[in-house]
Amino acid sequence: MRDMASFASPLRLAACGMAAYNRAMLFAIPFPVIDPVLIEIGPFAIRWYALAYVFSILLGWRYTRALAAQKLSPLTPAMLDDFVSWAILGIVLGGRIGYVVFYNGSYYLSHPGEVVFLWHGGMSFHGGLIGVIVAMVVFARRRKLRFFHLSDAIAAATPIGLFFGRLANVINGELFGRETDVPWGMVFPVGGPNPRHPSQLYEAGLEGILLFAILALVAWRFQGLRRPGLISGLFLAGYALCRLSVELVRQPDQQVGFLIGGATMGQLLSLPMLAFGVAFIWRSRRQDA
Repeated sequence: MRDMASFASPLRLAACGMAAYNRAMLFAIPFPVIDPVLIEIGPFAIRWYALAYVFSILLGWRYTRALAAQKLSPLTPAMLDDFVSWAILGIVLGGRIGYVVFYNGSYYLSHPGEVVFLWHGGMSFHGGLIGVIVAMVVFARRRKLRFFHLSDAIAAATPIGLFFGRLANVINGELFGRETDVPWGMVFPVGGPNPRHPSQLYEAGLEGILLFAILALVAWRFQGLRRPGLISGLFLAGYALCRLSVELVRQPDQQVGFLIGGATMGQLLSLPMLAFGVAFIWRSRRQDA
């Protein structure tokens, strides 16, 4: 009898585990199976991720022009037209260099030739932000503009890019959350058999839709662009708070893992953003356009 009991116990545990798995699968929302490649002709391929960047830049450009056309920004539409190419360069170079340095430095030290393989993926928002800031500093100096006049307009439009970028992350099945039993968990193709938090959708909603709405309200209703640094500060602080929150359920990058005190790289990089954001908001209280 003792042998039978010892044999039955693992079976019961396995049955309980299978039942729990089936319940999790029952409540998991289906993964949207979309080919990451939209069109492929021979060696040439158009990916949804690339289109996300294209749509983001085009819509962001049109939005900043609308702000300028309504005299909500001291910038002119022509100035913003000229800045588009600078923004693209800052996003691509900064985003790629940021990913290489912050998230996968050891690998690229061993494979330096792959740094330019953008089609293999690997872009960092924080790196892209630094790249755009550098582009804005240089552009503003060349055009004799106040830096915050330019950065406020760009910050107001940046959540558009964050929204499309996170949707592209979903399509690629990447940057997903940790395992969960919430009803809206999602089973990702490369995330194992258990449902996970769709953290990309959380970020699309918070960093994209919510942050855009807040900045638009301040810019259009309260004419926040007339207080240099206010929109930039609200964006930095708002993004940092959203990212710090979502990182609590987002799966850390495998090659990085958890860092100091169980924090993730995304959280550590967001802390300076929060500090600068609060400082810019405070500074804007005494500034006039």
